[in-house]
Amino acid sequence: MDLALLAKALVLGVVEGLTEFLPVSSTGHLILAEELLDFSDEKAKVFAIVIQTGAMLAIVWEYRAKFRRVLGGLLSDPVAQRFAMNLLIAFLPAAVLGLAFGRLIKNHLFHAIPVAVAFIIGGVIILWVEKRGRTATVQDADDMTWKDALKVGIAQAFALIPGTSRSGATIIGGMIFGLSRRAATEFSFFLAVPTLVAAGAYDFWKNRALFSANDSAMFAVGSIAAFISAFLCVRWLLRYITTHDFTPFAWYRIAFGAVVLLTSYTGAVNWTG
Repeated sequence: MDLALLAKALVLGVVEGLTEFLPVSSTGHLILAEELLDFSDEKAKVFAIVIQTGAMLAIVWEYRAKFRRVLGGLLSDPVAQRFAMNLLIAFLPAAVLGLAFGRLIKNHLFHAIPVAVAFIIGGVIILWVEKRGRTATVQDADDMTWKDALKVGIAQAFALIPGTSRSGATIIGGMIFGLSRRAATEFSFFLAVPTLVAAGAYDFWKNRALFSANDSAMFAVGSIAAFISAFLCVRWLLRYITTHDFTPFAWYRIAFGAVVLLTSYTGAVNWTG
């Protein structure tokens, strides 16, 4: 058993869980953490995507009553049927574009400098959204129409660019399109379930030749760490949004991206990308 590799898996699992549902880009943080930990080969890229499933399970557990109601009402409850259809509609844009351009994106954008630039651009967009006047027309995720879901799905597709943030794109996109802060945040949580499961399963299956049974401990440690840290983070975020906006996350993104660019330019950190 490689204890150093398990330690890296633990660190990356915690990073994934703490950042997956915040508008700060879990993929961006994982790419930077992998480079700092010298764990940034093809296997590491697949590992980072697969352990997102651990974070997703935190949403399933937190909203288990909601998911039970939806699954139980798929054949008879119009609200459950509309909710499930909205998730499918919102899932499709990123799924289609991911299949079409996933390899290209991974080869050219899964590096520190593109991530840092996306961090800064995303931070500026969040600041703009929070400062502009807006009126929420959809207060609850159950009240969304298929058009609302499609708009959020298109916003999620931008998160294929690492550093953009899937949560940030869906939450801020939802707010731009008229969802309340809580409705946008919760729908972003729900949308994570099909998105992260599909991404993790597809990427692992496509690259299964890279792994062996010896890697199971690495995936277990990373996924469990992601689940625990994501669960704690989701609980905190739901309390946070009742009295705060996302401006601090915007400034964090801008500062973090600027630090990466500065350290790269000065040579203080040897970002391999």
